[in-house]
This record gives sequence, C-alpha cells and structure tokens, in this order.
Amino acid sequence: MRWTALVLLAFAMFCSYIFMDILSPIKDLMQTTRDWDSTAFGTMQGSETFLNVFIFFLIFAGIILDKMGVRFTAILSGAVMLIGAVINWWAVTEYFAGSSLEAWFTNHLNYIPIFDELEVSPFYEGMPASAKFAAVGFMIFGCGVEMAGITVSRGIVKWFKGKEMALAMGSEMALARLGVATCMIFSPMFAKWGGNIDVSRSVAFGVVLLMIALIMFIVYGFMDKKLDAQGVEEEKDEPFKVSDIGKILSSGGFWLVALLCVLYYSAIFPFQKYAVNMLQCNLTFSEVDPNSFWAGNTVTIVQYVIMLVVAATAFISNFSKDKTKKYAMLCTSVVFLVAFCYMGYMRQSAETIFAVFPLLAVGITPILGNYVDHKGKAASMLVLGSLLLIACHLTFAFVLPLFKGNEAGGVVIAYLTILVLGASFSLVPASLWPSVPKLVDANIIGSAYALIFWIQNIGLWLFPLLIGKVLDKTNPGVTDPTQLDYTWPLVMLACLGVAALLLGLLLKVVDKKKGLGLEEPNIK
Repeated sequence: MRWTALVLLAFAMFCSYIFMDILSPIKDLMQTTRDWDSTAFGTMQGSETFLNVFIFFLIFAGIILDKMGVRFTAILSGAVMLIGAVINWWAVTEYFAGSSLEAWFTNHLNYIPIFDELEVSPFYEGMPASAKFAAVGFMIFGCGVEMAGITVSRGIVKWFKGKEMALAMGSEMALARLGVATCMIFSPMFAKWGGNIDVSRSVAFGVVLLMIALIMFIVYGFMDKKLDAQGVEEEKDEPFKVSDIGKILSSGGFWLVALLCVLYYSAIFPFQKYAVNMLQCNLTFSEVDPNSFWAGNTVTIVQYVIMLVVAATAFISNFSKDKTKKYAMLCTSVVFLVAFCYMGYMRQSAETIFAVFPLLAVGITPILGNYVDHKGKAASMLVLGSLLLIACHLTFAFVLPLFKGNEAGGVVIAYLTILVLGASFSLVPASLWPSVPKLVDANIIGSAYALIFWIQNIGLWLFPLLIGKVLDKTNPGVTDPTQLDYTWPLVMLACLGVAALLLGLLLKVVDKKKGLGLEEPNIK
C-alpha cells in the first residue's frame, strides 16, 4: 500500500512538472501567434514564483501543512494548481482574443504601486494582455506547485519512515523529472496537431493532467485516512518561526548553502524555459517530408515509450544486486538512449533533442546519493557540478554556433552537452540538501529549509525575466524567433556557475577549518 501511495504522490508531481514548462518548447509559436516577445515570455514565466517570493506564500504553505496535515494540504494544492492552470489556458485561447477581458487587461495592470518603483512588478506597460492574464494564472499555479512539493515530501516521510525512504524519495524525484521530457515531446505535438497551429491545445493537455493529479491527491487522501486509523502519526517539521530568522541569518554556513542553491538552480530551471528556442537558433534543421513517418504523431508515441525504457532500466539498474542483471539493464538503457537520440535527430526538431535532458540524471541520481551516503565528498561534488555547469553553458554560447550548417555535428554536440548538464543537475540535490543539517542547528532546521526555498524562488522569479530582457536588448530588430543570438544570456548563466564554483571552494575551506563534516559520509 505504501508503494501505491508513492505512485499517487509521484504521478501528481510528474503532472505538475509537465505544466511548469508547458510553454517552454513552443516559445517561438507564442511569438508568432500571440505576439509574445522574449521580455513578455520571460516575465510570464518568472511570474510562477512571484507570490511565493513577494507575498511570502511559501511560508504560509508551510504553516498550512503544519496546521492542517498532509491530506488537506495535498488536495488544496491540487485544486490551486488546477485553478491557475485553467486561467493560464484561457489566456492563450481564441476565446480570450478580442474579448472584453482582453480589453481590460490591455488597459489595466500597467502600473503597480510600490512594485513598479522597486522594478519587481510582474507586469509592464505594453505587455500583451494574454501574457498578463497568463501570468495571473501562473502565479496561482506556482503557489499550488510549491505547496504540493513540500506536502509530497512530508507524505513520503509519513509512509516510509523506518522503511525504504531514500529509495522512495529518489523514485519520486526521478518520475517528476521525466515530466520535463514529457512536456518537450508532447507540447509541440498538440500545438501543431493536424497542421493547424493552436498553442492553447498544449496548455489544455497540461490542464487535463492536473485534473488527473487532483484525483490522485483525493485518492491519496482516503488512503492517508486509513493509515491514520492504524495509529501512524504524521512526522511534523519544525514550524517556521520569525524568531528563528536572526539565528539563521547569523550562520555563515546557511548563507553559503542558500547562495549556492539560488545560483545553481537559477542557472538550470530558467534555462529550461529557453533551451528549445536556443537550440532552434543554433542548430540547422532540414525540412521533414510531411508524409513521412518522422513527421507524424506516431513517432512521438514511439519515442516516448523508448524514453520510458531508458529511464526505467537506468533507474532499476542501481538496485540490482546481481551483476549480470545490472549490466544487462545498463546496456539496454544505453542502446535505447542511442535510439532515442537518433529519433530526435531524424525528427529534426529542437524540442525532441532537449527532451534527453533528464534521462542521464534519472540513472545517476541514486548512484550519487548512495556515494554521498557511504563515501562523503559532498562539497567536492558541488565544485564538480559548478564546473560542469560552466562548461555546458559556455559550450552552448560559443561552440554550438560554430556547427551551424553542420546538421549531424551540431546535434551531436547538443546531445552531449545536454546530457552532461542533466548529470551536473544531479550532483547538487545529492550533495547540497543532505549538507544543510551539518551547517545549521537541529532546532531551526525547518525554518532554515523554508528560508532556503524562499531565496531559491527569488532566482527562479528573476532569471527567466532577465534572460528575456537580455535577449530583446541584444537582438534589436530581429523578428524571427529562430534567429536570435543567445550568446549573452548563456554567458550570464555561465557567470552564475562561476559564482557557484567560488562559493563551493569557499565552502570546502570553511569545512576544513571548522570541521563541519561535509566531506564525511552521511552514514557513520
């Protein structure tokens, strides 16, 4: 029953991850069909975390979870996500275009007192009305998805305490990350269905999945009630206390971890929202015969099934004690990964190329977590992750454009860089989060995590917006969304990696001087 509960929670998060990036692979279509330039696109994408950062909803979500428990909060988060998603969908439909609601959004929300003075407003004068209304929906969705994230973690602890908790959390994270690839594969398919482009179909796909997620949370609620009847108590985190802020902010270790977190995640998650368009601008694609297998929807399903095989075999191989079975699984995973990449190349689409991003991460995340548990070296992993991050963004900025015109060469460079970036993304969760208890007093650990998540959300709000503004400033007069120069946005993201590298090295020095135990194994 606990594995059934895990599947319900993990699938709900999988659906939320899909909606989070539902517009990312169709950024070019948003510009050509809805007149969203890069600034409008980035402002809308950054709005997801706006209420969490500036209205402190992330803190309120923790309080709701503490007071009301997993059951209530899970269903509430599912409902909030769905409401936000429906608004987001409505904003990009033909029903909104030309309506009185569009006129209202065109004439209003052009100036928000205080927020405009601080230059942190989620809207601006001249922003398309559909982008403004979509931003309102995305803000509401963002509140729900952050609430769902902390609730699912608490739910897993409740069901797996004293059992396979690490495996359960790793499995939930792996499935959730597959949502990114799912979004990249299916969102463009629905937008271009039948040769008639309609971006609202992609968002509708995400809305349907969030309806299923809400049902999953409701079913989980009944299971959770039965568990309570068996006398299993919910593990409570330390509630957030205002009085703890002073203690936390005076901790040097806290600031190192918090800044590392915001730098690293800001260089990954905002990049995901622009990655497909960046590949469209830097790779050369040839026209695929519309009557061929590679241009149809069948190949989308086939490629998705192959992706699931890659993810499943790579993940399961980590837990096979029989070496023959283990290596058989790994070989199967590699063969299917090559097939997945070949299909992406034959389809000549940037979105199916970037879909490979989470696949290596799914396979190696359990390996890295196990290594930190038994061997340590968490601080060294953070340094390695930062180096890989810098190398990947600089490769995208300066090496990939050199292969424009070389179809096969450019795609090979893109695949290798995307896979390495996905691997570097695995290094941080495996090493950063387990290090927090070693740097902060145990009695304020709950409050410390809440503050770290809040600081992380600042980066996730700011950098999608910054990337969009930098793109528009460095590409004056460019109207074709597939001809943008991404050099400076990528250099900006690489600079985040450099800052994370310096902080990682400083963390190693502090660890050595103060004996924090970051390089020691978690399991004694």
